[in-house]
Amino acid sequence: MLALQILIDGFAISSLYALGATGFTLIFGVSGVLNLSHGAIMIVAAVVAWWVAETAGAYVGAAVGVIASLVCAFITYRVIVRPIQNSPSIPREEKEIFVLTATLLWGIMLQEAISYLFTNNPKTVRPLVEGVVMILGVRTPWNEVLTAALSWAVIGLLYLLVNRTRTGKSLLAAAMNPRGLTLLGFELSSIYVLVWVIYGVLAGIAGVLLGAFLGVSSDNAGTLTASAFSIVVLGGLGSVSGSLIAAYVVGYLETLTAYLVSPAIRTVPVLLLLVAVVYVRPQGLLGRR
Repeated sequence: MLALQILIDGFAISSLYALGATGFTLIFGVSGVLNLSHGAIMIVAAVVAWWVAETAGAYVGAAVGVIASLVCAFITYRVIVRPIQNSPSIPREEKEIFVLTATLLWGIMLQEAISYLFTNNPKTVRPLVEGVVMILGVRTPWNEVLTAALSWAVIGLLYLLVNRTRTGKSLLAAAMNPRGLTLLGFELSSIYVLVWVIYGVLAGIAGVLLGAFLGVSSDNAGTLTASAFSIVVLGGLGSVSGSLIAAYVVGYLETLTAYLVSPAIRTVPVLLLLVAVVYVRPQGLLGRR
């Protein structure tokens, strides 16, 4: 029975990680940015959803939480990332480290703002659906089933957007050859804004679902960013398919550790695995760079 419980819970948390990591990977693949405020943006979505749901209901809370994440993502790009990328006073080879530092500091600011406004006590977002269902003889909350289903539904819609629409193909082109895309008459700044908007929606949905599934506090921001970073490095920087595979490796490894050892050290085996992968295969599972 414990094995089935780990199997079911691990699938749900891995699906959630896959959703969050997809947005993280998309940002890097298209605009070359490792957004270290990722965890804080997810926490903003969850906490805002929790706060609004107390008076307006779970569905309104979830929607407002996603909007809050979208606003934070847009601010991250327009106020934090873009000025650094366009600054003539910062050498080209140093801009990446400036962006990393700036997004890290921005994430800390968001984390402290959440802690100040709402305290850092753990908060659980009101679930969109109540009740339980029996899966392989294991009592499983419907909310957990919804978490996995919604995560993959959103990933599927993103796949269709990227591979079946003209807009999505422009995102792929920006990731592969931004200069060539510019020569064809596309405005890269508009594409970057679009990819950050998509990222904001993905991070918001992931944050709201996480808040309803496990609960969150401002103290979780660093852990969530570390998990996303571990997933994209394990999968290969810029590889969405690699990130999806790595999300399940990380999700199940954390779930096994939480159930069999202690929840307090659930991320430790993942970090050890990350170190091993960096030494043995630095490009990750499916990465090329």
